[in-house]
Amino acid sequence: MNEREALGLVGCILVCEAVGAASGLASGAGIGAWYAGLKKPSISPPGWVFGPVWGVLYAMMGVAAWLIWRHHMHTPAGQVALAVFVLQLVLNGLWSPAFFGARSPGLGMLVITLLWAAIVGTIVAFAQVSVAAAWLLAPYLAWVSFAGVLNWMLWRMNR
Repeated sequence: MNEREALGLVGCILVCEAVGAASGLASGAGIGAWYAGLKKPSISPPGWVFGPVWGVLYAMMGVAAWLIWRHHMHTPAGQVALAVFVLQLVLNGLWSPAFFGARSPGLGMLVITLLWAAIVGTIVAFAQVSVAAAWLLAPYLAWVSFAGVLNWMLWRMNR
């Protein structure tokens, strides 16, 4: 790996991690008392789990994007894959402000449904150019699937 590729890898990871950090900051006080006051299903993990899980997932997303950028950014399939990746990253960044910031499990459900579809689209697009990159997103899809079920349960229990 040359210096340019190493910087690209670090940059891709940092962009993904920054989206997570910005999303958390945009959530504001909604995470505090409002969320604590919601009825929660038994499958709700403790709050401390989310930070480490998301940190690892954002890093894996960054590596996946870097694999596409490194080898396929000048191909039409690679450009489509990266565009779909950016779309899902934007939706990812919107979920916390929708759910926590707006204090709206319903709006969160809408965003997470769109996010889930965009992740599936990203995996399909990545698989066209890098199977490794697509597989790196599998844990992300699994976690967002779980989060979607949790979001739905929170929405149903707190209407």
